[in-house]
Amino acid sequence: MSASYPREILEKRKQQSIKNATLLFLAFSTAFFSRLVATAGAPSEVNFIHLAIVPAVSAYVVMSSRSKNVKMLRAAQGLLLCLLLFFFVVVASALFSQAGFINIVLSYLLWMEAYIFLCALVYISLSPERLEKIKTWTIKISIFHIGLALLQKVLLDAGIMKATKMKIPPDNVQGVFYLSGGGHVIAASVSIAFAIYCISLPRLSLPLKTGVAIAAIVQLVSADAKQVLLVALVSWGLLILTKVTDLKKALTYAAIAALLLAALLWCMENLDSFRGFNTWVRPEIYGPEGEARLLKYSSIRIIRSYHEDAFSWLFGLGPGHTVGRLGGWMIIKYKSLLTLLGVTDHPVSQEVWRAIEDSWLGGKSSMFSPLFGWAGLWGDLGIAGLFAYFSMLGVIWTTICADDTSKFLLLTIVVNGLIFAQMQEPGYMLYTLLLIGLKFQDKVLASAQYTQRKPTKPQTYPMAEAS
Repeated sequence: MSASYPREILEKRKQQSIKNATLLFLAFSTAFFSRLVATAGAPSEVNFIHLAIVPAVSAYVVMSSRSKNVKMLRAAQGLLLCLLLFFFVVVASALFSQAGFINIVLSYLLWMEAYIFLCALVYISLSPERLEKIKTWTIKISIFHIGLALLQKVLLDAGIMKATKMKIPPDNVQGVFYLSGGGHVIAASVSIAFAIYCISLPRLSLPLKTGVAIAAIVQLVSADAKQVLLVALVSWGLLILTKVTDLKKALTYAAIAALLLAALLWCMENLDSFRGFNTWVRPEIYGPEGEARLLKYSSIRIIRSYHEDAFSWLFGLGPGHTVGRLGGWMIIKYKSLLTLLGVTDHPVSQEVWRAIEDSWLGGKSSMFSPLFGWAGLWGDLGIAGLFAYFSMLGVIWTTICADDTSKFLLLTIVVNGLIFAQMQEPGYMLYTLLLIGLKFQDKVLASAQYTQRKPTKPQTYPMAEAS
């Protein structure tokens, strides 16, 4: 009876691990496929179900997991501390600005939902077989997403699918994020992240890696999501800067960047499908008085004009009160519903939207939008909010990023925060952190298998030898 007891415990833990992994990825699906479900006819409220499901399931997974791995424990503990720190900052900001309780809840979830998910993902003890199944599932849904986006392009060109209410027909090339504002950029961002992830997987064949990369680039160009390529190039450049202590790797990465940039410039000059990239080559709009610069930083100027004391600088103007996803879109779009829940707003949002409407560049591209992630974070939560968020990124960089692929993906989040609101876009953030979490799980398993294979030094007994 005693001999079978440990086996029963191990089997129980194995089943719990499988259950946790299944629940976690079902929760992920509620965000990743919500736009597609809404487009198919479900109520628009389906787009917000994940805000309740993902944190609840992630909390359950963390509490029910019993990982003994030191790397997993350190990663999860670091994330939990940062999540707690960010929560305290949101509450403090709300108290000083007299923001509503619903502002606290929505703001925190919009900023931290994906990191809550990552905390659960890195804390699950997965067998090699289970991890391979999860990776295969991720690859399948990613290929489905790219295939759906390319099909949308074909149907759009054939006139079968109409542009609906979108101003630019290519915006309908959105994959699983079909018919969402900025969905073409989110869709292309996910596809490029998947292509980079595939290239880093040694088990995939070269033809598959090449095919995925080509398909992702075709989708990007078809959707006219130019900024996604810019984000990738800038993120790659930042990654090179982190390799100053490894000259060989830095030069290798720099050579790859030079080749890609040269290829892009050639395509811009010789291929019609890349002509759209030339619209950014307008030096006059980037100068001190250029329209792009004035519009981009209008949110910073407006937010600063409302800073009355040191607390405004430290904790911002309040969660949801400036140009984050909550203050920039959700309160305006769902005013009647959120008002019943006690939401509070601020004049900053309206003034920034007025600046967008008054600029001839305002509706041209999200590249020049003043409603970008870092401005929203700083405006809402001040310097304390920036510190808490960077602490989170620091923990992920040092304890979770398993290789340069993970670091590159994390840098794309940082760079995207300078352009638009993708730092609070659930589909993009959950997917990117999913890939980072899977790379971490790969590293943990590889380390565990190496430890098991490593021969142990035989023990010696001096007294026995002496005798």
